[in-house]
Amino acid sequence: MQILDIGCGRNKIVGAVGLDQIPLPGVDVVHDLNSFPYPFEGNSFDEIYATHVIEHLDSIVRAMEELYRLAKANAKVVIITPHYSDYISWTDPTHKWHLSTYSFRYFREDYESSYYSTARFETEKIHVDMMRLWRALGFEFLINFSLQHQSLRFIGKFWEGYLSLMVRAGAMTFILRAMK
Repeated sequence: MQILDIGCGRNKIVGAVGLDQIPLPGVDVVHDLNSFPYPFEGNSFDEIYATHVIEHLDSIVRAMEELYRLAKANAKVVIITPHYSDYISWTDPTHKWHLSTYSFRYFREDYESSYYSTARFETEKIHVDMMRLWRALGFEFLINFSLQHQSLRFIGKFWEGYLSLMVRAGAMTFILRAMK
């Protein structure tokens, strides 16, 4: 199984090819992450991880198109990024994007304006980590449960649209599948 860890820094996933723009220990390939294409053949990877990197890139759409190019059919793509309600999303001056649980719907075949990109991903799972207080009070469970059941999606939508700046989240994990 071929695994790519984009923006791995010092914390490369064991067994993965580490790609980063800084030559840190563990980085296998040094490359500007805003410069496309990345130095790999298309359809090369079974799994691709982008942990706390996508929010730093110039174009999420272009980066997702590159991940799609690199992914084999049905490849697993895991993206971890701060939720926009997390203060870290706003205090890091290198963050260019502030994302929500809806941000990667853009790459679904049935999305209303998906014709602007050729990258196609289906969402397998979204998990939101919440601040300790909200986790202890059961909000994290409720939001994540609603994200996994389409009939309850209105709960997550209400939280994200009206309550998320009070009932704040931390990081979000997206597990996507490349649809080729």
